[in-house]
Amino acid sequence: MTLKSEETRAESLEERITGALVGAAVGDALGGPVEGYSPEQILERHGGRVHGVVGPWNGDAWRTARPVAPYHKGDGHVTDDTLMTHALVRVYARVRDHLDAYAIADHLVPDLMTTPRWIPELESEALPLHRIFLAEKWLVARLHYGHVDPREAGTGNIVNCGAAMYMAPVGLVNAAHPAGAYTEALDVAGAHQSSYGREAAAVFAAAVAAASAPGATPDSVVTACLSLAKDGTRTAVEKVCEVACRHTDFESALTPLREAVAPYDTVGPDYRAPSLGARRPSRLHTIEELPVALGMLLVAKGDYRHAVLGAVNYGRDCDSIATMAGALAGALGSPVPQDWAKTVAEASRLDLWEPARTLTDVTREIFDRDVRCRRAHETAFAGLVGTEPAEAAPGGPRCSD
Repeated sequence: MTLKSEETRAESLEERITGALVGAAVGDALGGPVEGYSPEQILERHGGRVHGVVGPWNGDAWRTARPVAPYHKGDGHVTDDTLMTHALVRVYARVRDHLDAYAIADHLVPDLMTTPRWIPELESEALPLHRIFLAEKWLVARLHYGHVDPREAGTGNIVNCGAAMYMAPVGLVNAAHPAGAYTEALDVAGAHQSSYGREAAAVFAAAVAAASAPGATPDSVVTACLSLAKDGTRTAVEKVCEVACRHTDFESALTPLREAVAPYDTVGPDYRAPSLGARRPSRLHTIEELPVALGMLLVAKGDYRHAVLGAVNYGRDCDSIATMAGALAGALGSPVPQDWAKTVAEASRLDLWEPARTLTDVTREIFDRDVRCRRAHETAFAGLVGTEPAEAAPGGPRCSD
């Protein structure tokens, strides 16, 4: 697929979906090598801010430097954020309808367990299960081996961004319908997460749906999020975005955004040494990644390059922050830099554009079915109240042929 010039903003459904999925993958790859570190550590390690693809933090010792995570993060390799996103696209391609928690049990879990794929960070073909981290392995343990009700399987897992990081496809299938995306993502994410981890997944999906709407802006995306978000997630998004509006450059925003989200983040100041209360269910808290991604989107005024670099240089869980910021900026239509996309695709040995083509086709099918369902409902309801059915509105409840 030919990339658009960087001066042209994407407008069509396919362009928005492509921008979001490619943008998420590129953000993920840029953030991976500096994940877990502070802005100050990143500055020292790289002799300045990160402005593109960089190598592993520990150089050639990447395989043994952190034995719990022996992954080649860097050099343009995508991480589990993208692997899970693409896996969810494959589920949509099989089901070809809206998803729920049972679809995760019936399709996503077998995909992770049975089909070897090229894993960039392992530099080999392997089951995705062998790369995803412990919070994602929970899906397999609970659903395949534990036979837990899929709607409740997320309960007991650590509360983190594990579900939110791959929820962009739900937002894209519900393009321009944030409330529909929120509702669907709540169900899908229930198989993986609970509490504010599940809530963040739903709000992120809503944000992507809002960003995909014609004429969308960073402000309209945040407004959609605030209209749907609950509890600590809503408060944190509001506080972080209030601070973000005072900045026009990510450098000046790095510390203020962290200070704004800190009261709602359970991990604490040292990302590598979480607090005792870290990642426990609560109505008062939030994952850090989503509010900061939205904040960087505002700071950048929707510009892809600026938003993603801000997310990357923020540090901490910056591959997921950059995944989210990249998906949102891409869905808004801000072009993904061609050189970054080419480098990441080649280094990761992945066709970053094929999942977008697939999801575009599925999204059109689902929308057509939704319209038919809505029209059937309107006709039935009109018969109950004795009126003529109104002109069908786009979207509507899920149904099957």
